[in-house]
Amino acid sequence: MDRRNFLKKAAAVTVITSLDHKASHAAETAIAHRTLGRSAEKVSMIGIGGYHIGTPSEQDAIRMVRTALDNGVNFLDNCWDYNDGASEERMGKALRDGYRQKAFLMTKIDGRTKAAAAQQLNESLRRLQTDHIDLLQFHEVIRENDPERIFAAGGGMEAVVEAKKQGKIRYIGFTGHKSPDIHYKMLQTAFSHNFHFDAVQMPLNVMDAHYDSFEKKVLPVLVEHGIGVLGMKPMGDKIILNSRTASATECLHYAMNLPTSVVITGCDSMEILNQALNAARTFKPMSKSEVAALLAKTSSAAAKGEFEQYKTTHNFDGTYHNPKWLG
Repeated sequence: MDRRNFLKKAAAVTVITSLDHKASHAAETAIAHRTLGRSAEKVSMIGIGGYHIGTPSEQDAIRMVRTALDNGVNFLDNCWDYNDGASEERMGKALRDGYRQKAFLMTKIDGRTKAAAAQQLNESLRRLQTDHIDLLQFHEVIRENDPERIFAAGGGMEAVVEAKKQGKIRYIGFTGHKSPDIHYKMLQTAFSHNFHFDAVQMPLNVMDAHYDSFEKKVLPVLVEHGIGVLGMKPMGDKIILNSRTASATECLHYAMNLPTSVVITGCDSMEILNQALNAARTFKPMSKSEVAALLAKTSSAAAKGEFEQYKTTHNFDGTYHNPKWLG
């Protein structure tokens, strides 16, 4: 073989090896996707919370959303009331230039009446700069009368069902962080109206497992009925980390290990976003002994709900402090 042919073949081998390495690296670092309940939708196992993108500068917030989408995260969380609408406005700007096509976009409304729900939905569509929302959820179902109000004649559900028929939304869900019993009541109210939610969002974390637990009381119902499970507050808005019983990655992995479609986590900096991306890339199903060991570490601290203030205080209840949002 002459020197010229040798060099050509050597160069070809180098290119192929490089491509193989890049493909292997991409496969190793890909963010896994899971099925959303009984739908055919594939959503990333980690989702980006909308509230926290109101913390950094607008430029940084846009960069974070786009970085997440570029790295395989497609589930985006938001809400009509987050940061007085600024969170949706920032996300809408981030979704320009073709990024909307990469996203499974979720937002929430507070309206319990038909009029309030319709108004808030239309405002969200405008802020998010889109003609449809993939998943719309009733936010903060935390009061005993929320289920009745939403499903009543002239209630918020009427507006949402009409919006779905109009193509403004694709799927319907609800969220709440206060009480698993209220979540259960919301589900039973829906069933009594022959309505099945597509997704339900709730706290799922290493503390919840021990105290008034959504994992124990609500999760089995969602799994039984094929309803998409959206885990939130994996670190209790960082408060769980203050207990020094579990690391951020352990908290994220615990929630991912449950039958969740997606675990939504708040990211207020590129550092925290990269932490979430790394946790998703490194996740492996936990053994029963690994789960037991983690729960044993958190048991004592979790006993009274001290690190789950969204359950035990009104600190996280936006609609408690702003009842006019309910309509």
